[in-house]
Amino acid sequence: MTNHGPHAQSAPPVRRRFMGEMVQGLGGIALASLLGSDGLLASDDEIQNGASDKTPIRPPIDPRQPFASRDPHFAAKAKNVIVIFCSGACSHLDTFDYKPSLIEYNGKPMPGGEELITFQGAQGNLTQSPWKFKPRGQSGKMVSDLVPKLGDLADDMCFLHGMTSKTNTHGPGENFMSTGYTLDGFPSMGAWLTYALGSENQELPAYVAIPDPRGTPQSSVNNWGPGFLPAAFQGTDFNAGKPIRNLKLPRNTQAQTDRKTRDFLKQLNQRHLERFPGDTELAARISSYELAAKMQLSVPSVTDLTTETAETLSMYGADDSENALKASFARNCILARRLVEKGVRFVQLFNGAYQTGGEGVSNWDGHKVLEQQYAKHGPVLDQPAAALVADLKQRGLLEDTLVVWCTEFGRMPTFQKGASGRDHNPSGFTCWLAGAGVKAPFSYGATDEFGHRAVENVTTVYDFHATILHLLGLDHERLTFYHNGFERRLTDVHGHVIHEIIPS
Repeated sequence: MTNHGPHAQSAPPVRRRFMGEMVQGLGGIALASLLGSDGLLASDDEIQNGASDKTPIRPPIDPRQPFASRDPHFAAKAKNVIVIFCSGACSHLDTFDYKPSLIEYNGKPMPGGEELITFQGAQGNLTQSPWKFKPRGQSGKMVSDLVPKLGDLADDMCFLHGMTSKTNTHGPGENFMSTGYTLDGFPSMGAWLTYALGSENQELPAYVAIPDPRGTPQSSVNNWGPGFLPAAFQGTDFNAGKPIRNLKLPRNTQAQTDRKTRDFLKQLNQRHLERFPGDTELAARISSYELAAKMQLSVPSVTDLTTETAETLSMYGADDSENALKASFARNCILARRLVEKGVRFVQLFNGAYQTGGEGVSNWDGHKVLEQQYAKHGPVLDQPAAALVADLKQRGLLEDTLVVWCTEFGRMPTFQKGASGRDHNPSGFTCWLAGAGVKAPFSYGATDEFGHRAVENVTTVYDFHATILHLLGLDHERLTFYHNGFERRLTDVHGHVIHEIIPS
Protein backbone atom coordinates (compact mmCIF):
# COMPACT_ATOMS: atom_id res chain seq x y z
CA MET A 1 0.00 0.00 0.00
CA THR A 2 1.42 3.30 -1.07
CA ASN A 3 1.42 6.23 1.33
CA HIS A 4 0.16 9.33 -0.48
CA GLY A 5 0.20 11.60 2.59
CA PRO A 6 1.64 15.13 2.55
CA HIS A 7 5.02 14.04 4.08
CA ALA A 8 5.58 10.93 1.99
CA GLN A 9 8.20 12.50 -0.36
CA SER A 10 10.15 14.34 2.41
CA ALA A 11 11.33 11.29 4.35
CA PRO A 12 14.46 10.49 2.28
CA PRO A 13 15.86 14.09 2.42
CA VAL A 14 15.28 14.16 6.17
CA ARG A 15 17.21 10.92 6.59
CA ARG A 16 20.04 12.23 4.37
CA ARG A 17 20.16 15.47 6.34
CA PHE A 18 20.20 13.55 9.62
CA MET A 19 23.04 11.30 8.44
CA GLY A 20 25.03 14.30 7.18
CA GLU A 21 24.59 16.25 10.39
CA MET A 22 25.53 13.18 12.43
CA VAL A 23 28.77 12.79 10.46
CA GLN A 24 29.56 16.48 10.94
CA GLY A 25 28.80 16.16 14.62
CA LEU A 26 31.11 13.18 15.01
CA GLY A 27 33.81 15.13 13.20
CA GLY A 28 33.29 18.05 15.57
CA ILE A 29 33.52 15.75 18.57
CA ALA A 30 36.75 14.26 17.23
CA LEU A 31 38.18 17.73 16.58
CA ALA A 32 37.18 18.90 20.07
CA SER A 33 38.83 15.81 21.53
CA LEU A 34 42.08 16.54 19.69
CA LEU A 35 42.06 20.21 20.66
CA GLY A 36 41.27 19.33 24.25
CA SER A 37 44.13 16.83 24.45
CA ASP A 38 46.49 19.55 23.22
CA GLY A 39 45.17 22.05 25.78
CA LEU A 40 43.75 24.32 23.09
CA LEU A 41 40.18 24.50 24.35
CA ALA A 42 39.08 26.81 27.14
CA SER A 43 37.86 25.13 30.30
CA ASP A 44 34.43 25.82 31.81
CA ASP A 45 36.10 27.97 34.47
CA GLU A 46 37.96 29.94 31.82
CA ILE A 47 34.77 30.54 29.87
CA GLN A 48 32.90 31.64 33.00
CA ASN A 49 35.74 33.99 33.93
CA GLY A 50 35.91 35.48 30.47
CA ALA A 51 39.39 34.05 29.76
CA SER A 52 38.21 32.74 26.41
CA ASP A 53 37.69 36.30 25.17
CA LYS A 54 40.74 36.88 22.99
CA THR A 55 39.42 39.90 21.14
CA PRO A 56 42.44 42.01 20.13
CA ILE A 57 43.16 45.01 22.31
CA ARG A 58 44.79 47.87 20.46
CA PRO A 59 45.42 50.77 22.86
CA PRO A 60 43.93 54.12 21.82
CA ILE A 61 46.86 56.37 20.90
CA ASP A 62 46.46 60.12 20.81
CA PRO A 63 49.10 61.18 18.24
CA ARG A 64 49.44 64.51 20.08
CA GLN A 65 50.37 62.58 23.27
CA PRO A 66 51.69 59.17 22.20
CA PHE A 67 53.37 58.59 25.58
CA ALA A 68 50.36 59.45 27.74
CA SER A 69 49.94 56.88 30.51
CA ARG A 70 47.43 54.16 29.58
CA ASP A 71 45.66 51.59 31.74
CA PRO A 72 46.76 47.94 31.65
CA HIS A 73 44.31 45.14 30.79
CA PHE A 74 44.12 44.06 34.44
CA ALA A 75 45.77 44.89 37.76
CA ALA A 76 49.54 44.97 37.29
CA LYS A 77 52.21 43.82 39.71
CA ALA A 78 54.94 45.86 38.00
CA LYS A 79 55.01 49.42 36.64
CA ASN A 80 58.52 49.53 35.21
CA VAL A 81 61.05 47.09 33.78
CA ILE A 82 64.85 47.05 33.76
CA VAL A 83 66.38 44.41 31.48
CA ILE A 84 70.04 43.51 32.03
CA PHE A 85 71.01 41.85 28.75
CA CYS A 86 74.36 40.00 28.71
CA SER A 87 75.25 40.08 25.04
CA GLY A 88 77.29 37.19 23.65
CA ALA A 89 75.50 34.29 25.42
CA CYS A 90 76.64 34.17 29.03
CA SER A 91 77.30 30.59 30.17
CA HIS A 92 74.70 29.29 32.62
CA LEU A 93 77.15 26.56 33.65
CA ASP A 94 79.67 29.09 34.96
CA THR A 95 77.21 31.38 36.73
CA PHE A 96 73.83 30.16 38.03
CA ASP A 97 73.27 26.50 36.99
CA TYR A 98 75.24 24.21 39.30
CA LYS A 99 76.03 20.75 37.88
CA PRO A 100 77.94 18.38 40.20
CA SER A 101 78.09 15.83 37.36
CA LEU A 102 80.38 18.17 35.43
CA ILE A 103 82.87 17.81 38.28
CA GLU A 104 82.43 14.03 38.44
CA TYR A 105 82.77 13.54 34.67
CA ASN A 106 85.29 16.32 34.05
CA GLY A 107 87.54 15.45 31.12
CA LYS A 108 85.34 12.59 29.90
CA PRO A 109 83.12 12.42 26.80
CA MET A 110 79.50 13.37 27.33
CA PRO A 111 77.43 10.15 27.29
CA GLY A 112 75.50 10.05 24.04
CA GLY A 113 77.24 13.15 22.72
CA GLU A 114 80.51 11.70 21.45
CA GLU A 115 79.72 12.62 17.82
CA LEU A 116 77.94 15.87 18.62
CA ILE A 117 78.49 18.72 16.17
CA THR A 118 77.39 22.19 17.31
CA PHE A 119 77.66 25.74 15.98
CA GLN A 120 81.44 25.84 15.52
CA GLY A 121 82.08 22.14 15.01
CA ALA A 122 82.91 18.98 16.93
CA GLN A 123 82.84 18.87 20.71
CA GLY A 124 85.53 17.72 23.09
CA ASN A 125 85.08 16.43 26.62
CA LEU A 126 82.87 17.59 29.46
CA THR A 127 84.56 20.42 31.36
CA GLN A 128 83.72 21.64 34.84
CA SER A 129 83.48 25.34 35.55
CA PRO A 130 86.78 27.05 36.46
CA TRP A 131 84.85 28.75 39.28
CA LYS A 132 83.62 27.12 42.45
CA PHE A 133 79.93 27.15 43.32
CA LYS A 134 78.83 27.99 46.85
CA PRO A 135 75.47 28.09 48.68
CA ARG A 136 74.18 31.67 48.92
CA GLY A 137 71.72 33.43 51.20
CA GLN A 138 69.20 31.74 53.45
CA SER A 139 68.00 29.60 50.54
CA GLY A 140 71.42 28.03 49.97
CA LYS A 141 71.14 28.56 46.21
CA MET A 142 74.36 27.44 44.52
CA VAL A 143 75.93 30.32 42.58
CA SER A 144 79.40 30.60 41.04
CA ASP A 145 82.29 32.61 42.46
CA LEU A 146 82.38 34.35 39.09
CA VAL A 147 79.41 36.46 40.27
CA PRO A 148 79.62 36.42 44.10
CA LYS A 149 77.79 39.70 44.74
CA LEU A 150 74.89 38.67 42.54
CA GLY A 151 75.00 35.36 44.38
CA ASP A 152 74.55 37.21 47.68
CA LEU A 153 71.17 38.38 46.34
CA ALA A 154 69.98 34.88 45.39
CA ASP A 155 67.15 35.11 47.92
CA ASP A 156 65.68 37.99 45.88
CA MET A 157 65.77 36.10 42.59
CA CYS A 158 63.49 33.78 40.65
CA PHE A 159 65.62 31.54 38.40
CA LEU A 160 64.32 30.01 35.16
CA HIS A 161 66.70 27.12 34.48
CA GLY A 162 64.73 25.50 31.65
CA MET A 163 64.98 28.28 29.07
CA THR A 164 65.33 27.40 25.37
CA SER A 165 65.86 29.39 22.17
CA LYS A 166 65.09 28.83 18.48
CA THR A 167 68.54 29.73 17.17
CA ASN A 168 72.24 29.20 17.89
CA THR A 169 73.42 32.40 16.18
CA HIS A 170 74.05 35.64 18.08
CA GLY A 171 72.28 38.20 15.89
CA PRO A 172 69.07 36.18 15.46
CA GLY A 173 69.36 35.10 19.11
CA GLU A 174 69.44 38.70 20.32
CA ASN A 175 66.53 39.50 18.01
CA PHE A 176 64.56 36.58 19.42
CA MET A 177 65.15 37.57 23.04
CA SER A 178 64.41 41.24 22.39
CA THR A 179 61.59 40.99 19.84
CA GLY A 180 60.21 37.43 19.82
CA TYR A 181 61.40 36.90 16.23
CA THR A 182 64.75 35.82 14.81
CA LEU A 183 64.42 38.12 11.79
CA ASP A 184 65.06 41.86 11.75
CA GLY A 185 62.22 44.34 11.57
CA PHE A 186 59.94 43.31 14.44
CA PRO A 187 59.06 45.50 17.44
CA SER A 188 61.16 45.11 20.56
CA MET A 189 59.64 44.17 23.91
CA GLY A 190 60.15 47.73 25.16
CA ALA A 191 58.35 49.11 22.10
CA TRP A 192 55.36 46.82 22.77
CA LEU A 193 55.21 47.92 26.40
CA THR A 194 55.35 51.65 25.67
CA TYR A 195 52.78 51.18 22.90
CA ALA A 196 50.50 49.49 25.43
CA LEU A 197 51.12 51.55 28.55
CA GLY A 198 52.75 54.83 27.60
CA SER A 199 54.87 56.51 30.28
CA GLU A 200 54.53 58.19 33.64
CA ASN A 201 57.05 60.86 32.62
CA GLN A 202 56.43 63.23 29.72
CA GLU A 203 59.86 64.88 29.98
CA LEU A 204 61.92 61.78 29.13
CA PRO A 205 61.59 58.99 26.56
CA ALA A 206 59.23 56.21 27.65
CA TYR A 207 61.81 53.63 26.57
CA VAL A 208 65.58 53.99 26.97
CA ALA A 209 68.25 51.59 25.72
CA ILE A 210 71.64 51.87 27.44
CA PRO A 211 74.36 50.29 25.27
CA ASP A 212 77.51 48.86 26.82
CA PRO A 213 80.32 51.44 27.17
CA ARG A 214 82.27 49.46 24.55
CA GLY A 215 79.61 49.67 21.83
CA THR A 216 76.34 48.11 20.66
CA PRO A 217 75.27 44.45 20.81
CA GLN A 218 75.61 42.34 17.66
CA SER A 219 72.05 42.91 16.46
CA SER A 220 72.50 46.60 17.26
CA VAL A 221 69.39 48.82 17.08
CA ASN A 222 67.11 45.87 16.28
CA ASN A 223 67.19 45.18 20.02
CA TRP A 224 65.31 48.42 20.72
CA GLY A 225 63.65 49.16 17.38
CA PRO A 226 59.92 49.82 16.80
CA GLY A 227 59.53 47.43 13.86
CA PHE A 228 56.10 48.08 12.35
CA LEU A 229 54.84 49.94 15.43
CA PRO A 230 54.79 53.75 15.22
CA ALA A 231 58.33 55.11 15.40
CA ALA A 232 57.49 57.01 18.59
CA PHE A 233 57.74 53.74 20.53
CA GLN A 234 61.34 52.86 19.65
CA GLY A 235 64.00 52.99 22.34
CA THR A 236 66.13 56.11 22.68
CA ASP A 237 69.73 54.97 23.09
CA PHE A 238 72.23 56.78 25.28
CA ASN A 239 74.41 55.92 28.24
CA ALA A 240 76.07 57.70 31.14
CA GLY A 241 79.25 58.30 29.14
CA LYS A 242 77.66 59.28 25.82
CA PRO A 243 74.51 61.40 26.21
CA ILE A 244 72.13 61.99 23.31
CA ARG A 245 73.79 63.63 20.33
CA ASN A 246 72.97 67.21 19.31
CA LEU A 247 71.11 67.87 22.55
CA LYS A 248 73.16 70.76 23.88
CA LEU A 249 72.43 74.36 22.98
CA PRO A 250 74.62 76.01 20.37
CA ARG A 251 77.56 77.78 21.99
CA ASN A 252 76.25 81.33 21.51
CA THR A 253 72.59 80.67 22.35
CA GLN A 254 71.25 81.71 25.74
CA ALA A 255 68.81 79.44 27.60
CA GLN A 256 66.20 82.23 27.82
CA THR A 257 66.39 82.88 24.08
CA ASP A 258 66.05 79.18 23.36
CA ARG A 259 63.00 78.88 25.62
CA LYS A 260 61.24 81.85 23.98
CA THR A 261 62.03 80.44 20.53
CA ARG A 262 60.52 77.08 21.49
CA ASP A 263 57.40 78.75 22.89
CA PHE A 264 56.94 80.70 19.65
CA LEU A 265 57.50 77.55 17.58
CA LYS A 266 54.90 75.72 19.69
CA GLN A 267 52.34 78.42 18.86
CA LEU A 268 53.10 78.13 15.13
CA ASN A 269 52.83 74.32 15.28
CA GLN A 270 49.52 74.52 17.11
CA ARG A 271 48.07 76.85 14.47
CA HIS A 272 49.33 74.56 11.72
CA LEU A 273 47.76 71.53 13.44
CA GLU A 274 44.42 73.35 13.74
CA ARG A 275 44.40 73.74 9.96
CA PHE A 276 44.81 69.96 9.55
CA PRO A 277 42.96 68.45 12.55
CA GLY A 278 42.90 64.89 11.15
CA ASP A 279 46.58 64.66 10.27
CA THR A 280 47.90 62.21 12.85
CA GLU A 281 51.40 62.11 11.31
CA LEU A 282 51.72 65.87 11.71
CA ALA A 283 50.52 65.65 15.33
CA ALA A 284 53.01 62.86 16.07
CA ARG A 285 55.86 64.80 14.49
CA ILE A 286 55.06 67.90 16.54
CA SER A 287 54.89 65.75 19.67
CA SER A 288 58.33 64.26 18.98
CA TYR A 289 59.83 67.73 18.47
CA GLU A 290 58.33 68.92 21.74
CA LEU A 291 59.72 65.88 23.60
CA ALA A 292 63.16 66.56 22.10
CA ALA A 293 62.96 70.12 23.39
CA LYS A 294 62.01 68.91 26.88
CA MET A 295 64.91 66.45 26.81
CA GLN A 296 67.36 69.35 26.52
CA LEU A 297 66.70 69.92 30.20
CA SER A 298 65.69 66.47 31.47
CA VAL A 299 68.44 64.28 29.96
CA PRO A 300 71.43 66.32 31.22
CA SER A 301 69.79 66.31 34.65
CA VAL A 302 69.19 62.55 34.80
CA THR A 303 72.67 61.71 33.46
CA ASP A 304 74.43 64.04 35.90
CA LEU A 305 75.75 61.58 38.48
CA THR A 306 77.58 64.24 40.51
CA THR A 307 74.47 64.45 42.67
CA GLU A 308 74.98 60.84 43.82
CA THR A 309 76.64 60.29 47.19
CA ALA A 310 80.15 58.87 47.49
CA GLU A 311 78.63 55.85 49.24
CA THR A 312 76.35 55.13 46.29
CA LEU A 313 79.15 55.50 43.74
CA SER A 314 81.30 53.14 45.79
CA MET A 315 78.50 50.59 46.21
CA TYR A 316 78.11 50.34 42.43
CA GLY A 317 81.85 50.45 41.74
CA ALA A 318 81.55 53.67 39.75
CA ASP A 319 84.64 55.02 41.52
CA ASP A 320 86.85 52.02 40.65
CA SER A 321 90.02 53.59 39.25
CA GLU A 322 91.58 50.19 38.51
CA ASN A 323 88.77 48.80 36.33
CA ALA A 324 87.53 51.45 33.91
CA LEU A 325 85.07 49.09 32.22
CA LYS A 326 83.44 48.21 35.53
CA ALA A 327 83.24 51.88 36.51
CA SER A 328 81.59 52.74 33.17
CA PHE A 329 79.05 49.92 33.44
CA ALA A 330 78.40 50.93 37.05
CA ARG A 331 77.51 54.45 35.93
CA ASN A 332 75.10 52.94 33.40
CA CYS A 333 73.48 50.91 36.19
CA ILE A 334 73.03 54.07 38.28
CA LEU A 335 71.52 55.75 35.22
CA ALA A 336 69.05 52.87 34.88
CA ARG A 337 67.91 53.37 38.47
CA ARG A 338 67.56 57.14 38.01
CA LEU A 339 65.45 56.65 34.86
CA VAL A 340 63.07 54.31 36.67
CA GLU A 341 62.85 56.82 39.52
CA LYS A 342 61.73 59.39 36.94
CA GLY A 343 58.97 57.11 35.64
CA VAL A 344 60.62 55.76 32.48
CA ARG A 345 58.62 52.64 31.60
CA PHE A 346 61.28 50.36 30.10
CA VAL A 347 65.07 50.45 30.45
CA GLN A 348 67.23 48.01 28.48
CA LEU A 349 70.74 47.83 29.94
CA PHE A 350 73.39 46.00 27.90
CA ASN A 351 76.49 44.28 29.28
CA GLY A 352 78.81 43.26 26.45
CA ALA A 353 79.27 44.64 22.94
CA TYR A 354 80.06 43.28 19.52
CA GLN A 355 83.44 44.24 18.08
CA THR A 356 84.86 42.67 14.93
CA GLY A 357 88.42 41.42 15.24
CA GLY A 358 88.28 41.45 19.02
CA GLU A 359 88.31 37.66 19.49
CA GLY A 360 85.02 38.02 21.33
CA VAL A 361 86.68 39.66 24.35
CA SER A 362 84.16 42.51 24.41
CA ASN A 363 81.22 40.25 25.26
CA TRP A 364 80.31 36.85 26.73
CA ASP A 365 81.06 34.81 23.59
CA GLY A 366 83.47 32.40 25.31
CA HIS A 367 84.56 30.10 22.49
CA LYS A 368 88.34 29.99 22.70
CA VAL A 369 89.59 31.05 26.13
CA LEU A 370 86.55 31.08 28.38
CA GLU A 371 88.37 31.34 31.70
CA GLN A 372 90.56 34.25 30.61
CA GLN A 373 87.65 36.05 28.96
CA TYR A 374 85.09 35.56 31.73
CA ALA A 375 87.63 36.58 34.37
CA LYS A 376 87.44 40.03 32.75
CA HIS A 377 83.67 40.11 32.26
CA GLY A 378 82.59 38.76 35.63
CA PRO A 379 83.79 41.74 37.72
CA VAL A 380 82.39 44.21 35.16
CA LEU A 381 78.91 42.72 35.53
CA ASP A 382 78.82 41.50 39.12
CA GLN A 383 79.20 44.44 41.49
CA PRO A 384 77.28 47.05 39.42
CA ALA A 385 74.34 44.74 38.60
CA ALA A 386 74.11 43.50 42.20
CA ALA A 387 74.22 47.07 43.48
CA LEU A 388 71.40 48.02 41.09
CA VAL A 389 69.10 45.32 42.51
CA ALA A 390 70.09 46.12 46.12
CA ASP A 391 69.69 49.88 45.58
CA LEU A 392 66.23 49.46 44.04
CA LYS A 393 65.25 47.33 47.01
CA GLN A 394 66.49 49.72 49.69
CA ARG A 395 64.73 52.65 47.99
CA GLY A 396 61.43 50.73 47.80
CA LEU A 397 61.54 50.71 43.99
CA LEU A 398 61.85 46.93 43.66
CA GLU A 399 58.25 46.53 44.84
CA ASP A 400 56.90 47.66 41.47
CA THR A 401 59.99 47.42 39.25
CA LEU A 402 60.68 44.12 37.49
CA VAL A 403 64.39 43.41 36.98
CA VAL A 404 65.10 40.92 34.19
CA TRP A 405 68.49 39.28 33.64
CA CYS A 406 68.83 37.50 30.31
CA THR A 407 71.13 36.44 27.51
CA GLU A 408 70.44 35.11 24.01
CA PHE A 409 71.17 31.41 24.73
CA GLY A 410 73.43 29.17 26.78
CA ARG A 411 76.74 27.36 26.45
CA MET A 412 77.77 23.73 26.01
CA PRO A 413 78.94 21.60 28.97
CA THR A 414 81.82 20.46 26.76
CA PHE A 415 84.77 22.44 25.48
CA GLN A 416 85.14 22.71 21.72
CA LYS A 417 87.76 20.50 20.16
CA GLY A 418 91.01 22.43 19.86
CA ALA A 419 89.81 25.24 22.12
CA SER A 420 89.36 26.12 25.79
CA GLY A 421 85.84 27.48 25.57
CA ARG A 422 82.19 26.50 25.23
CA ASP A 423 80.16 26.56 22.03
CA HIS A 424 76.64 27.96 21.56
CA ASN A 425 73.75 26.04 23.16
CA PRO A 426 70.11 27.05 22.56
CA SER A 427 68.79 23.81 24.11
CA GLY A 428 69.06 24.96 27.72
CA PHE A 429 70.06 28.08 29.63
CA THR A 430 69.16 30.33 32.57
CA CYS A 431 67.45 33.69 32.99
CA TRP A 432 66.27 35.26 36.24
CA LEU A 433 63.73 37.79 37.45
CA ALA A 434 63.66 39.91 40.58
CA GLY A 435 61.20 42.37 42.02
CA ALA A 436 57.54 43.03 41.41
CA GLY A 437 55.28 40.03 41.49
CA VAL A 438 57.67 37.07 41.27
CA LYS A 439 58.39 34.33 43.79
CA ALA A 440 61.77 34.63 45.46
CA PRO A 441 63.83 32.75 46.34
CA PHE A 442 62.57 30.33 43.73
CA SER A 443 63.94 28.09 40.97
CA TYR A 444 61.80 26.81 38.13
CA GLY A 445 62.80 24.33 35.44
CA ALA A 446 66.02 22.39 35.04
CA THR A 447 68.54 21.21 32.50
CA ASP A 448 69.85 17.63 32.44
CA GLU A 449 72.67 16.46 34.72
CA PHE A 450 75.29 18.09 32.49
CA GLY A 451 73.39 21.28 31.67
CA HIS A 452 73.04 20.44 27.99
CA ARG A 453 69.26 20.32 27.48
CA ALA A 454 66.26 21.69 29.34
CA VAL A 455 64.33 18.67 30.63
CA GLU A 456 62.05 19.89 33.42
CA ASN A 457 59.42 22.64 33.11
CA VAL A 458 60.91 23.67 29.79
CA THR A 459 60.25 27.33 28.96
CA THR A 460 60.53 29.27 25.74
CA VAL A 461 61.29 32.91 25.02
CA TYR A 462 57.58 33.21 24.14
CA ASP A 463 56.70 32.07 27.67
CA PHE A 464 59.27 34.49 29.07
CA HIS A 465 57.71 37.42 27.19
CA ALA A 466 54.15 36.34 28.03
CA THR A 467 55.04 36.30 31.73
CA ILE A 468 56.71 39.72 31.65
CA LEU A 469 53.67 41.21 29.91
CA HIS A 470 51.39 39.52 32.45
CA LEU A 471 53.30 41.06 35.36
CA LEU A 472 52.67 44.46 33.78
CA GLY A 473 48.95 43.76 33.55
CA LEU A 474 48.89 42.85 29.85
CA ASP A 475 47.34 39.82 28.13
CA HIS A 476 49.96 38.71 25.61
CA GLU A 477 47.29 37.11 23.40
CA ARG A 478 45.21 40.29 23.18
CA LEU A 479 47.87 43.01 22.91
CA THR A 480 48.07 43.33 19.13
CA PHE A 481 48.87 45.64 16.25
CA TYR A 482 47.27 45.12 12.85
CA HIS A 483 49.97 44.94 10.18
CA ASN A 484 49.84 43.64 6.61
CA GLY A 485 46.69 41.63 7.21
CA PHE A 486 47.83 40.08 10.51
CA GLU A 487 47.07 40.80 14.14
CA ARG A 488 50.70 40.85 15.21
CA ARG A 489 51.81 40.36 18.81
CA LEU A 490 55.06 40.02 20.76
CA THR A 491 54.55 36.29 21.29
CA ASP A 492 53.42 35.57 17.71
CA VAL A 493 50.94 32.63 18.08
CA HIS A 494 52.82 31.01 20.97
CA GLY A 495 53.57 31.45 24.65
CA HIS A 496 52.05 30.70 28.05
CA VAL A 497 52.30 32.71 31.23
CA ILE A 498 54.50 30.90 33.76
CA HIS A 499 51.97 31.11 36.58
CA GLU A 500 54.10 28.88 38.81
CA ILE A 501 56.53 31.73 39.47
CA ILE A 502 53.83 34.27 40.38
CA PRO A 503 52.38 34.24 43.91
CA SER A 504 48.63 33.63 43.91
